Amino acid sequence: MIIYRFLTAFGRYLLLMGRTFSRPERMRMFLKKYVTEMQQLGVDSIGIVLLISFFIGAVICIQMKLNIQSPWMPRWVSGYTTREIMLLEFSSSIMCLILAGKVGSNIASELGTMRVTQQIDALEIMGVNSAEYLILPKIAAMVSMMPVLVIFSSAMGIVGAYATAYIGHVLPPDDLTLGLTHDFVPWFLWMSILKSLVFAFIIASVSSFCGYTVEGGSVEVGKASTNAVVSSSVLILFSDVFLTQLLS
Repeated sequence: MIIYRFLTAFGRYLLLMGRTFSRPERMRMFLKKYVTEMQQLGVDSIGIVLLISFFIGAVICIQMKLNIQSPWMPRWVSGYTTREIMLLEFSSSIMCLILAGKVGSNIASELGTMRVTQQIDALEIMGVNSAEYLILPKIAAMVSMMPVLVIFSSAMGIVGAYATAYIGHVLPPDDLTLGLTHDFVPWFLWMSILKSLVFAFIIASVSSFCGYTVEGGSVEVGKASTNAVVSSSVLILFSDVFLTQLLS
């Protein structure tokens, strides 16, 4: 039964994506909605991304100094491990999990409300491809803004690490700088961005599917928001394993 429900939902998801990725009937309207979605899904998320990244970068630096640093290791090892953790996992994977809760629930509740109030049905009656009109700008905006959020997250994490050095006096700033610049591999930054593109598509498309296919009333809209966050988070974790193995 579980496998049947999964295959049914997956089939409906593929059919919806097939309707979504079609040429916009009115490019000017699509661009207008695209810019609006970039504001709502991306720009409005910058504040929470910067706040979380700052404190996580500071905490990682402190933990590395207290639990890994020893007389047998170079003094720059705390800065080095902080940079690697921020680049390889936190700024892409963990940050996308956090955004799945904020952005995913927003998308699912918006489309779910439009479904139960018959606004989507009204678009269909007028001959509008509602999937392309409503979902495609969200996916395009999310995929466009996620690399920007990842770069901001990595930069703010490093700022948080420097805050522990200058304000908290956890370790000398020179040692932190030496660790952050030691043996830097540019591909790790690109790998983080590539992973975030896949995660952004998962968040936007799965959340849109959960909201677009709501049946019932306001209670089902709440359930769809929860399902969107849970499903997106699980898929991000699964895909993170494969992408890390593939890109490393």
